[in-house]
Amino acid sequence: MQNIPRIYIDEDLNTDKTIPVDKDIVHYLRRVMRRNDCLVFNDGTEYTAMLSDDNKCIIVGEKTSHIDPSNNLTLCFAPIKKIDELVNMATQMGVGVLQPVITNRTVANHVNWARIKKIMIEAAEQSNRNSIPRLMEPIKFDDLDLSDLIVADERFAHGKENKNKNVSGVRLLIGPEGGFSESEFEKMDAANVSGLSLGKTILRAETAAIVAISKVLDK
Repeated sequence: MQNIPRIYIDEDLNTDKTIPVDKDIVHYLRRVMRRNDCLVFNDGTEYTAMLSDDNKCIIVGEKTSHIDPSNNLTLCFAPIKKIDELVNMATQMGVGVLQPVITNRTVANHVNWARIKKIMIEAAEQSNRNSIPRLMEPIKFDDLDLSDLIVADERFAHGKENKNKNVSGVRLLIGPEGGFSESEFEKMDAANVSGLSLGKTILRAETAAIVAISKVLDK
């Protein structure tokens, strides 16, 4: 089924259910892919499906045996200039929850979150996920729960790298382009959060996020 188009449907899926679809999906299936069958997914499950003869609905078929490769990792991240790239790659890597965090040095304060969700959907469709990440409302750093948190930052992680975290339920924090402020480091020190080393080189924020996710998933 690798060549069959995969489409995210934002509602509950059940066999024989008929779901109205917009013209973009119809165009994609009929004109771009030149077929009327597809796979639909949501909330961890995937089904076969067919476009109706009148091109107005998708008719859900049988549930497939495909297991959702997503994980329970929560990525807490400061919005950055290349947030599209960060969200796309985090989705492809199976991140379960995306939590934007406004830090003292966050510069990307005007994000089109509706567009970000579209990027998540496209990345999930492409990467064979059966779900999309849960996108949380942005919160301020001061409101972030620092308990049981892993922070990917060279300065903070030195000598305190986490070794034994299980990916299930892990919360990973990535800072902005300019890094965390002194007051934010002090709060993390006081909370005794775990650090994660990303190597000896200085990484761009979006690259740091992907390297950190990879290291956590490999533990």
